[in-house]
Amino acid sequence: MKIDYAIVFVSNMKRSVEFYRDVIGISLKFETPEWTEFATEGSTLALHKADSGSPGDANAPGTCRTGFTVPDIEAFHVRMTEHGVECVEQPRESFGAKLAQYKDPDGMRFGVSEERKGGWNG
Repeated sequence: MKIDYAIVFVSNMKRSVEFYRDVIGISLKFETPEWTEFATEGSTLALHKADSGSPGDANAPGTCRTGFTVPDIEAFHVRMTEHGVECVEQPRESFGAKLAQYKDPDGMRFGVSEERKGGWNG
């Protein structure tokens, strides 16, 4: 298993891009008003425009969501179920990948995807 991505939900994309790019010093890969990625090695650091920011909002500014890649998402799902981990989104196909979402003990969501067999083309 490896960490595939970290998504940081932000209230102000411009300010956050300037912080991560200019203060921390991470090279920018691309930027849009809703989604920005940085040129990092081995995993993706992305900024996502936050939702409303209401208390309890899983995508409120200042929250983060990590994503893991596993060799077999069905086996991972069984393991999570056996350990009583809350599944937010059951394993499913989306954009040619198998994805699922769960919550950690504090309620933070994390995503899981299955390693692609043979790259992006299957």
